[in-house]
Amino acid sequence: MTKKTIGFIGTGVMGKSMAKNLMEAGYSLNVFTRTKEKASDLLEAGAEWKEDTASLAQASDVIITIVGYPKDVEEIYFGEDGLLHNAKQGSYVIDMTTSSPKLAEKIYNKAKEAGIHAYDAPVSGGDVGARNAALTIMVGGEEGLFEEVLPIFEVMGENIVLQGEAGAGQHTKMSNQIAIASGMMGVTEAVLYAEEAGLDPKKVLKSISFGAAGSWSLSNLAPRMIDQNFDPGFYVKHFIKDMQIAIDAAEEMNVPVPGLKLAKQLYDQLSEAGGANKGTQALYTYYKHMMAES
Repeated sequence: MTKKTIGFIGTGVMGKSMAKNLMEAGYSLNVFTRTKEKASDLLEAGAEWKEDTASLAQASDVIITIVGYPKDVEEIYFGEDGLLHNAKQGSYVIDMTTSSPKLAEKIYNKAKEAGIHAYDAPVSGGDVGARNAALTIMVGGEEGLFEEVLPIFEVMGENIVLQGEAGAGQHTKMSNQIAIASGMMGVTEAVLYAEEAGLDPKKVLKSISFGAAGSWSLSNLAPRMIDQNFDPGFYVKHFIKDMQIAIDAAEEMNVPVPGLKLAKQLYDQLSEAGGANKGTQALYTYYKHMMAES
């Protein structure tokens, strides 16, 4: 694909870095977000501000969205001011939000009716992966057009796989979140155990991060737990949203997910205690609270 104009909606913890990487790769960028101030860095770097989704769609060849919740995706894509009513025929819409597989299929079908090409492409790798252009990108959509959008994905990520038709990217992301959910409990418990045993937890990580227990969460989030750094690389509230989508999809397929349900229960309690806007590594604080009460 030649370097066409990209419209970008969603400049949060990950989206801002992803958009910045696209600009640095030479793409012209149109930006819209509910709070203009969140896009100030991008605007200062040369991105063009659009007042609404309709004007952004009309001025862009490829539109990327990465927002909070499926309801936000619905609002952005459908309705009179939505992307699918305003995007140019032959343009591309790529939703990189972690959202519902069924919604991804709906977007694809409505886009096809309008002569628009749609992909669902949720990501994994958190703030660090977004900043370093090292995200894992899980894609659902037409195989025949995938090579057209692949260069854009390659600016933002390193591990890019077309998983199947529309919705396949979101189903893959659900598998990812299911694996992380139970893993986060294990990471938290491992750090706490090391501390209570009187060990230096950072020294413990030097051993277990490279053994059979190794994982992205252990290498990247356990050090934040130890340093009492609970700033969001990925919000608790968004992880809870992802887990609920996965639970709903699993139940429809009659797949048992007891580990996922337990993890969501713990994160729900963390959120209710004021942790919704913290990073997922803040599960550590909930465990510490339980230990203090026992």
